[in-house]
Amino acid sequence: MTIAEKLQNFVLSGKDHLPFSGSILVQEGQNTHYKEGFGYANRSEKLQITPSTKFGMASGCKIFTSLSISQLVQAGRLSFNTRLKDVLIAPFPHFHPDITIHQLLTHTSGIPDYFDEEIMDDFEELWKQVPMYSIKTPKDFLPMFQQEKMKFTPGSSFAYNNAGYILLGLVVEEISGQAFPEYVQKHIFNVCEMTDSGYYRMDQLPEHTALGYIDNVEMDTWKTNIYSVPIIGGSDGGAFTSVIDLVKFWDGLMNGKLLNKTFLDQILCPHVESGEEMAYGYGIWISKEKGEISKYLLFGYDPGVRMHSSFHVKTKIQTHILSNIEQSVYPIGSYVDELFADIKAHQNL
Repeated sequence: MTIAEKLQNFVLSGKDHLPFSGSILVQEGQNTHYKEGFGYANRSEKLQITPSTKFGMASGCKIFTSLSISQLVQAGRLSFNTRLKDVLIAPFPHFHPDITIHQLLTHTSGIPDYFDEEIMDDFEELWKQVPMYSIKTPKDFLPMFQQEKMKFTPGSSFAYNNAGYILLGLVVEEISGQAFPEYVQKHIFNVCEMTDSGYYRMDQLPEHTALGYIDNVEMDTWKTNIYSVPIIGGSDGGAFTSVIDLVKFWDGLMNGKLLNKTFLDQILCPHVESGEEMAYGYGIWISKEKGEISKYLLFGYDPGVRMHSSFHVKTKIQTHILSNIEQSVYPIGSYVDELFADIKAHQNL
């Protein structure tokens, strides 16, 4: 059986509580091994998902923020060692004065988070006190964390932090003079010809965009995620894209369309260890095998959103999975890796 046939069988025979709903694209160089959509982008209208369907990325789009910052550094507008207090004039009474751009990019700043994943696990809980429809720009997040105390001394530890990327978005706006979504559209999406990507309002989604679904399996009911995430995404997450556009993005990134080699190496450098054989660069996860970098990864999950996007360093294999249900896409990504590992093993016999 071909890779496509094996992957198709794996997805359709999944033992999860819900059938997979989303798009998958597996590419090796210029060769597309698999490109398919499953389920409905709109269940009420029974609109089928295709590889061109747009999905929410959740935190998977933090890479766009780190790229925006790196482009401004490349242009000489600031540096990775620039202190936060020297760029933003907003009051942060309890923040350490020496927090740097580098520390915000690598989740080592120690600032408080508006959604602390160490003590919270329900993103929807945030919007009981702060209406999600009021969160339209990075600035709107500030009251949710700017008066809180530091978690640790800057640079002393790693703790995944959404608020840090909110601040980076504000830095992009301050330095560039553009709203954050406009900057990304002009300097990343347009450059890579990502025609199906953008920061869309949840109440004004364009055609061919999947609604995110939150299923209650026990009650056999579901709802969309429109009241569960900010009304428009920003610098910590919430952009929309397609699996086809993710290929365009990785090709543009790796071929120098977005940054020169010096600054691309900064993005892809394992700046901080985040677990066994895992590290974090600037807005990107880095997987290692026996201490060597094996692949770069983007992950994202919000209510009604799951995404996985990876680029293998040696083989150039790209695996992109976008889903509009709350079910892990990790097994699919792992199975793709197993398929290619088996092929390589047989070639070496």
